[in-house]
Amino acid sequence: MKTIKRIGVLTSGGDAPGMNAAIRAVVRSGIYHGFEVFGIKKGYEGLLSGDMYEMNLRSVSDIMSRGGTILQTARCKDFNTQEGVERGARMAEVFKLDGLVVIGGDGSFRGARDLSRVIGIPVVGIPATIDNDIGCTDYTIGFDTACNTVKDAIDKIKDTAYSHERCSVVEVMGRGAGYIALHCAIADGAEACILPEKSFDINTDIIQPLIGCRNRGKHHYVVIIAEGVGGTMDIANEIKQITGISTTTTILGHLQRGGSPTVKDRVMASLFACKATEVLKNGGGNCVIASKGDEVIAIEIEEALKMTKKIDEHMIITSKMLSL
Repeated sequence: MKTIKRIGVLTSGGDAPGMNAAIRAVVRSGIYHGFEVFGIKKGYEGLLSGDMYEMNLRSVSDIMSRGGTILQTARCKDFNTQEGVERGARMAEVFKLDGLVVIGGDGSFRGARDLSRVIGIPVVGIPATIDNDIGCTDYTIGFDTACNTVKDAIDKIKDTAYSHERCSVVEVMGRGAGYIALHCAIADGAEACILPEKSFDINTDIIQPLIGCRNRGKHHYVVIIAEGVGGTMDIANEIKQITGISTTTTILGHLQRGGSPTVKDRVMASLFACKATEVLKNGGGNCVIASKGDEVIAIEIEEALKMTKKIDEHMIITSKMLSL
Protein backbone atom coordinates (compact mmCIF):
# COMPACT_ATOMS: atom_id res chain seq x y z
CA MET A 1 0.00 0.00 0.00
CA LYS A 2 1.45 3.31 -1.10
CA THR A 3 1.75 5.94 1.60
CA ILE A 4 -0.27 9.03 0.74
CA LYS A 5 1.58 12.27 1.33
CA ARG A 6 -0.09 14.76 -0.99
CA ILE A 7 -3.71 15.01 -2.16
CA GLY A 8 -5.59 17.37 -4.43
CA VAL A 9 -9.11 18.69 -3.99
CA LEU A 10 -11.31 20.24 -6.67
CA THR A 11 -14.90 21.30 -7.21
CA SER A 12 -16.49 20.43 -10.54
CA GLY A 13 -19.77 20.93 -12.39
CA GLY A 14 -22.46 23.26 -11.05
CA ASP A 15 -21.70 25.07 -7.80
CA ALA A 16 -23.69 24.24 -4.68
CA PRO A 17 -23.92 25.88 -1.25
CA GLY A 18 -21.78 23.86 1.14
CA MET A 19 -18.91 23.24 -1.26
CA ASN A 20 -16.73 25.60 0.77
CA ALA A 21 -17.55 23.70 3.94
CA ALA A 22 -16.44 20.52 2.17
CA ILE A 23 -13.20 22.13 0.96
CA ARG A 24 -12.50 23.37 4.49
CA ALA A 25 -13.05 19.93 5.97
CA VAL A 26 -10.89 18.20 3.33
CA VAL A 27 -8.04 20.59 4.04
CA ARG A 28 -8.27 20.47 7.83
CA SER A 29 -8.89 16.75 8.17
CA GLY A 30 -6.25 16.08 5.52
CA ILE A 31 -3.66 18.08 7.44
CA TYR A 32 -4.76 16.28 10.61
CA HIS A 33 -3.94 12.97 8.88
CA GLY A 34 -0.53 14.30 7.83
CA PHE A 35 -1.32 15.11 4.17
CA GLU A 36 -0.22 18.05 2.12
CA VAL A 37 -3.40 19.36 0.48
CA PHE A 38 -3.40 21.13 -2.88
CA GLY A 39 -6.42 23.12 -4.04
CA ILE A 40 -7.07 22.78 -7.76
CA LYS A 41 -8.82 25.79 -9.28
CA LYS A 42 -11.70 25.64 -11.79
CA GLY A 43 -12.20 21.89 -11.60
CA TYR A 44 -10.63 19.68 -14.22
CA GLU A 45 -9.67 22.76 -16.23
CA GLY A 46 -7.30 23.70 -13.44
CA LEU A 47 -5.91 20.19 -13.31
CA LEU A 48 -5.14 20.28 -17.04
CA SER A 49 -3.38 23.64 -16.76
CA GLY A 50 -1.67 23.00 -13.41
CA ASP A 51 -3.59 25.81 -11.72
CA MET A 52 -3.21 24.60 -8.14
CA TYR A 53 -1.64 25.69 -4.87
CA GLU A 54 -0.90 24.25 -1.46
CA MET A 55 -3.59 25.04 1.07
CA ASN A 56 -3.14 25.39 4.82
CA LEU A 57 -5.30 25.89 7.88
CA ARG A 58 -5.45 29.62 7.24
CA SER A 59 -6.47 29.09 3.58
CA VAL A 60 -9.88 27.83 4.67
CA SER A 61 -10.61 30.11 7.62
CA ASP A 62 -13.99 31.88 7.47
CA ILE A 63 -15.15 30.22 4.25
CA MET A 64 -17.79 27.86 5.63
CA SER A 65 -20.55 30.49 5.63
CA ARG A 66 -19.94 31.49 2.01
CA GLY A 67 -21.90 30.12 -0.92
CA GLY A 68 -20.24 29.02 -4.15
CA THR A 69 -16.70 27.62 -4.07
CA ILE A 70 -13.43 29.43 -3.36
CA LEU A 71 -11.71 27.03 -5.77
CA GLN A 72 -14.21 27.97 -8.49
CA THR A 73 -15.67 25.40 -10.85
CA ALA A 74 -16.08 24.76 -14.55
CA ARG A 75 -17.37 22.15 -16.96
CA CYS A 76 -14.35 20.83 -18.85
CA LYS A 77 -15.14 19.29 -22.25
CA ASP A 78 -11.51 18.29 -22.81
CA PHE A 79 -11.66 15.97 -19.80
CA ASN A 80 -14.38 13.96 -21.55
CA THR A 81 -11.74 12.73 -24.01
CA GLN A 82 -9.00 10.15 -23.50
CA GLU A 83 -6.41 12.74 -24.48
CA GLY A 84 -7.72 15.15 -21.85
CA VAL A 85 -7.68 12.51 -19.12
CA GLU A 86 -4.10 11.60 -20.02
CA ARG A 87 -3.08 15.27 -19.84
CA GLY A 88 -4.72 15.48 -16.42
CA ALA A 89 -2.90 12.37 -15.27
CA ARG A 90 0.39 13.84 -16.45
CA MET A 91 -0.21 17.05 -14.49
CA ALA A 92 -1.12 15.05 -11.38
CA GLU A 93 2.28 13.35 -11.72
CA VAL A 94 4.02 16.72 -12.12
CA PHE A 95 2.55 17.88 -8.81
CA LYS A 96 3.14 14.45 -7.20
CA LEU A 97 -0.47 13.97 -6.16
CA ASP A 98 -1.05 10.66 -4.38
CA GLY A 99 -4.83 11.02 -4.18
CA LEU A 100 -7.68 13.23 -5.34
CA VAL A 101 -10.94 14.37 -3.73
CA VAL A 102 -13.59 15.51 -6.23
CA ILE A 103 -16.58 17.51 -5.00
CA GLY A 104 -19.39 17.45 -7.57
CA GLY A 105 -21.84 15.17 -9.34
CA ASP A 106 -21.90 11.99 -11.41
CA GLY A 107 -20.10 13.56 -14.36
CA SER A 108 -17.31 14.74 -12.07
CA PHE A 109 -17.02 11.26 -10.56
CA ARG A 110 -16.72 9.67 -14.00
CA GLY A 111 -13.80 12.01 -14.70
CA ALA A 112 -12.16 10.99 -11.43
CA ARG A 113 -12.65 7.29 -12.23
CA ASP A 114 -11.10 7.72 -15.67
CA LEU A 115 -8.14 9.58 -14.18
CA SER A 116 -7.57 6.79 -11.66
CA ARG A 117 -7.56 4.21 -14.44
CA VAL A 118 -4.77 6.05 -16.25
CA ILE A 119 -2.53 7.05 -13.36
CA GLY A 120 -3.54 4.60 -10.66
CA ILE A 121 -4.05 7.11 -7.84
CA PRO A 122 -7.03 6.67 -5.49
CA VAL A 123 -9.92 9.07 -5.99
CA VAL A 124 -12.85 9.88 -3.71
CA GLY A 125 -16.06 11.66 -4.76
CA ILE A 126 -18.14 13.90 -2.51
CA PRO A 127 -21.73 14.39 -3.79
CA ALA A 128 -22.62 18.07 -4.20
CA THR A 129 -25.55 19.27 -6.29
CA ILE A 130 -28.65 21.24 -5.39
CA ASP A 131 -30.79 18.79 -7.40
CA ASN A 132 -30.21 15.90 -4.93
CA ASP A 133 -30.24 13.53 -7.91
CA ILE A 134 -27.13 11.40 -7.37
CA GLY A 135 -28.31 7.80 -7.24
CA CYS A 136 -25.93 6.37 -4.65
CA THR A 137 -26.73 8.80 -1.84
CA ASP A 138 -29.82 9.89 0.05
CA TYR A 139 -28.51 13.44 0.29
CA THR A 140 -26.30 15.78 -1.71
CA ILE A 141 -24.61 18.96 -0.49
CA GLY A 142 -26.55 22.10 -1.41
CA PHE A 143 -30.05 20.65 -1.55
CA ASP A 144 -31.28 21.96 1.78
CA THR A 145 -29.99 25.48 1.13
CA ALA A 146 -31.59 25.55 -2.33
CA CYS A 147 -34.92 24.42 -0.87
CA ASN A 148 -34.77 27.12 1.79
CA THR A 149 -33.99 29.74 -0.84
CA VAL A 150 -37.03 28.65 -2.86
CA LYS A 151 -39.17 28.54 0.26
CA ASP A 152 -38.23 32.12 1.17
CA ALA A 153 -38.97 33.33 -2.36
CA ILE A 154 -42.36 31.62 -2.52
CA ASP A 155 -43.32 32.97 0.90
CA LYS A 156 -42.81 36.48 -0.48
CA ILE A 157 -44.57 35.67 -3.76
CA LYS A 158 -47.59 34.40 -1.83
CA ASP A 159 -47.96 37.77 -0.07
CA THR A 160 -48.49 39.48 -3.43
CA ALA A 161 -50.61 36.62 -4.78
CA TYR A 162 -53.01 36.99 -1.87
CA SER A 163 -53.19 40.77 -2.20
CA HIS A 164 -54.17 40.53 -5.88
CA GLU A 165 -56.13 37.24 -5.90
CA ARG A 166 -53.54 35.79 -8.22
CA CYS A 167 -52.11 32.46 -9.34
CA SER A 168 -48.32 32.41 -9.14
CA VAL A 169 -46.54 29.91 -11.36
CA VAL A 170 -43.01 29.37 -10.03
CA GLU A 171 -40.29 27.54 -11.97
CA VAL A 172 -37.55 25.99 -9.84
CA MET A 173 -34.35 24.19 -10.80
CA GLY A 174 -34.41 20.49 -11.60
CA ARG A 175 -33.71 19.60 -15.20
CA GLY A 176 -34.09 15.86 -14.70
CA ALA A 177 -35.21 15.64 -11.10
CA GLY A 178 -38.09 17.20 -9.21
CA TYR A 179 -36.77 17.00 -5.65
CA ILE A 180 -36.63 20.76 -5.08
CA ALA A 181 -40.09 21.24 -6.60
CA LEU A 182 -41.68 18.46 -4.56
CA HIS A 183 -40.13 19.40 -1.22
CA CYS A 184 -41.03 23.06 -1.68
CA ALA A 185 -44.56 22.21 -2.80
CA ILE A 186 -45.11 20.53 0.56
CA ALA A 187 -43.26 23.21 2.52
CA ASP A 188 -45.18 26.06 0.86
CA GLY A 189 -48.58 24.45 0.42
CA ALA A 190 -48.63 24.67 -3.38
CA GLU A 191 -51.90 23.85 -5.12
CA ALA A 192 -50.08 21.94 -7.87
CA CYS A 193 -46.58 20.57 -8.44
CA ILE A 194 -45.36 19.39 -11.85
CA LEU A 195 -42.27 17.15 -12.00
CA PRO A 196 -40.09 15.95 -14.91
CA GLU A 197 -40.39 12.36 -13.64
CA LYS A 198 -44.16 12.33 -14.10
CA SER A 199 -46.32 13.04 -17.14
CA PHE A 200 -49.14 15.46 -16.39
CA ASP A 201 -52.51 16.56 -17.69
CA ILE A 202 -53.09 20.28 -17.30
CA ASN A 203 -56.83 19.85 -16.69
CA THR A 204 -56.51 17.10 -14.08
CA ASP A 205 -53.29 18.13 -12.38
CA ILE A 206 -53.53 21.93 -12.44
CA ILE A 207 -56.88 23.38 -13.52
CA GLN A 208 -59.13 21.15 -11.40
CA PRO A 209 -57.15 21.71 -8.17
CA LEU A 210 -57.11 25.49 -8.75
CA ILE A 211 -60.85 25.72 -9.45
CA GLY A 212 -61.56 23.44 -6.51
CA CYS A 213 -59.60 25.74 -4.20
CA ARG A 214 -61.33 28.83 -5.63
CA ASN A 215 -64.76 27.28 -5.11
CA ARG A 216 -63.86 26.61 -1.49
CA GLY A 217 -63.11 30.29 -0.98
CA LYS A 218 -59.37 30.50 -1.53
CA HIS A 219 -58.05 33.71 -3.09
CA HIS A 220 -54.44 32.92 -4.06
CA TYR A 221 -52.70 29.93 -5.62
CA VAL A 222 -49.18 28.60 -6.22
CA VAL A 223 -48.14 26.19 -8.96
CA ILE A 224 -44.55 24.90 -8.77
CA ILE A 225 -42.92 23.54 -11.93
CA ALA A 226 -39.47 21.94 -12.19
CA GLU A 227 -37.49 23.41 -15.09
CA GLY A 228 -37.11 20.01 -16.76
CA VAL A 229 -40.85 19.95 -17.49
CA GLY A 230 -40.48 22.87 -19.89
CA GLY A 231 -43.12 25.26 -21.20
CA THR A 232 -43.64 27.15 -17.94
CA MET A 233 -44.83 30.31 -19.68
CA ASP A 234 -47.25 28.33 -21.85
CA ILE A 235 -48.68 26.57 -18.79
CA ALA A 236 -49.20 29.92 -17.07
CA ASN A 237 -50.98 31.31 -20.14
CA GLU A 238 -53.29 28.29 -20.29
CA ILE A 239 -54.18 28.67 -16.63
CA LYS A 240 -55.19 32.28 -17.24
CA GLN A 241 -57.16 31.49 -20.42
CA ILE A 242 -59.06 28.54 -18.95
CA THR A 243 -59.77 29.84 -15.44
CA GLY A 244 -59.75 33.60 -15.89
CA ILE A 245 -57.51 33.87 -12.82
CA SER A 246 -54.83 36.54 -13.00
CA THR A 247 -51.59 34.59 -13.44
CA THR A 248 -47.92 35.56 -13.17
CA THR A 249 -44.75 33.59 -13.79
CA THR A 250 -41.55 33.67 -11.72
CA ILE A 251 -38.44 31.79 -12.85
CA LEU A 252 -36.08 31.63 -9.88
CA GLY A 253 -33.10 30.41 -11.91
CA HIS A 254 -29.58 30.64 -10.48
CA LEU A 255 -30.83 32.44 -7.38
CA GLN A 256 -31.22 28.91 -6.01
CA ARG A 257 -27.50 28.14 -6.31
CA GLY A 258 -26.30 30.97 -4.11
CA GLY A 259 -26.49 32.00 -0.50
CA SER A 260 -24.97 31.01 2.81
CA PRO A 261 -25.39 27.25 3.34
CA THR A 262 -27.76 25.99 6.00
CA VAL A 263 -26.63 24.13 9.10
CA LYS A 264 -27.56 20.82 7.46
CA ASP A 265 -25.43 21.51 4.38
CA ARG A 266 -22.46 22.66 6.47
CA VAL A 267 -22.64 19.58 8.68
CA MET A 268 -23.17 17.08 5.85
CA ALA A 269 -20.35 18.63 3.82
CA SER A 270 -18.03 18.35 6.80
CA LEU A 271 -18.99 14.72 7.51
CA PHE A 272 -18.59 13.73 3.84
CA ALA A 273 -15.18 15.41 3.58
CA CYS A 274 -13.80 13.92 6.79
CA LYS A 275 -14.93 10.48 5.62
CA ALA A 276 -13.15 11.07 2.30
CA THR A 277 -9.78 11.81 3.89
CA GLU A 278 -10.26 8.94 6.36
CA VAL A 279 -10.73 6.56 3.42
CA LEU A 280 -7.52 7.81 1.81
CA LYS A 281 -5.64 7.61 5.10
CA ASN A 282 -6.70 3.97 5.48
CA GLY A 283 -5.48 3.05 2.01
CA GLY A 284 -8.86 3.09 0.31
CA GLY A 285 -10.16 5.07 -2.62
CA ASN A 286 -11.99 4.86 -5.94
CA CYS A 287 -15.25 5.42 -4.13
CA VAL A 288 -18.03 7.94 -3.59
CA ILE A 289 -19.00 9.08 -0.11
CA ALA A 290 -22.73 8.65 0.48
CA SER A 291 -25.41 9.24 3.05
CA LYS A 292 -27.49 6.13 3.74
CA GLY A 293 -29.97 6.44 6.56
CA ASP A 294 -28.03 7.77 9.54
CA GLU A 295 -24.66 6.63 8.19
CA VAL A 296 -21.98 8.21 6.02
CA ILE A 297 -20.39 5.42 4.01
CA ALA A 298 -18.08 4.83 1.05
CA ILE A 299 -19.43 3.08 -2.06
CA GLU A 300 -17.12 1.70 -4.76
CA ILE A 301 -17.16 4.22 -7.61
CA GLU A 302 -18.28 1.88 -10.41
CA GLU A 303 -21.16 0.64 -8.27
CA ALA A 304 -22.07 4.19 -7.27
CA LEU A 305 -22.24 5.35 -10.89
CA LYS A 306 -24.66 2.54 -11.77
CA MET A 307 -27.11 3.39 -8.99
CA THR A 308 -30.28 5.37 -9.68
CA LYS A 309 -32.77 7.22 -7.51
CA LYS A 310 -36.54 7.46 -7.88
CA ILE A 311 -38.79 10.26 -6.70
CA ASP A 312 -40.72 9.32 -3.56
CA GLU A 313 -44.27 8.37 -4.61
CA HIS A 314 -45.52 8.79 -1.04
CA MET A 315 -44.30 12.41 -1.05
CA ILE A 316 -46.18 13.06 -4.30
CA ILE A 317 -49.38 11.71 -2.75
CA THR A 318 -48.74 13.77 0.40
CA SER A 319 -48.29 16.93 -1.67
CA LYS A 320 -51.61 16.37 -3.46
CA MET A 321 -53.44 15.50 -0.24
CA LEU A 322 -52.23 18.64 1.54
CA SER A 323 -53.04 20.93 -1.41
CA LEU A 324 -56.79 20.43 -0.99
